[in-house]
Amino acid sequence: MLLIEDRAKALGIFVAYTEVEDIKFGRSAGELETEIKMVEEKYKNENPEKLKENTIIRAYRDFYWKIGIDPTKTRPSGEALRRRISRNGSIPRINNIVDIGNLVSADTLVPIGIYDKARFQYPIYLKLSSGGELFYAIGRSEPEKIDPNIPILVDSKGVVMHIYPHRDSTLTNVIETTKDVLIVSAGVKGVNEDLVILASKRTAELLVKYANGKWNGDVKLA
Repeated sequence: MLLIEDRAKALGIFVAYTEVEDIKFGRSAGELETEIKMVEEKYKNENPEKLKENTIIRAYRDFYWKIGIDPTKTRPSGEALRRRISRNGSIPRINNIVDIGNLVSADTLVPIGIYDKARFQYPIYLKLSSGGELFYAIGRSEPEKIDPNIPILVDSKGVVMHIYPHRDSTLTNVIETTKDVLIVSAGVKGVNEDLVILASKRTAELLVKYANGKWNGDVKLA
């Protein structure tokens, strides 16, 4: 179960989420690699300076300003992926699971988090931080303390899984032993709910197709 605190809802936060089980971790290859390259080809000639005029990117940028993040320095994830494609023609290859999330985020512009169900405990909560919570960011050797009133996703043990909507924790991210995952697509005011639901749905469908996952077809909105 994923619950959103009222103070976070007041910021315009909402999410779509679903679970996929029994996935196979590996590298992107074959038809998945072809699908990624199709998205790269679709956007490689896009003018990055025009991205800020996109209504979806505008909504995420407005949200960033609202929570004290300068989106010209820290880009919303979908925008960052599109800029990377226009700059060098490709998005990063991490593993098949993460690559699928990046593929869908680049195409829809909706931030997508994928979390290893074995590494967190339900229920999970999207709330504003009290201040002082520890966050173990991917790629960082030391934890950082979170300022007050930052939107965070935490599990029932208080583990900070995500700083909303752009940073995931190394404590709950996808690793080689990952089998079952939670997909969370991040919505903010000004972004259509149907698009956010579609982002979770498409991610799940691709995990079934390219990672042999099992999915019941159910996407929840919170």
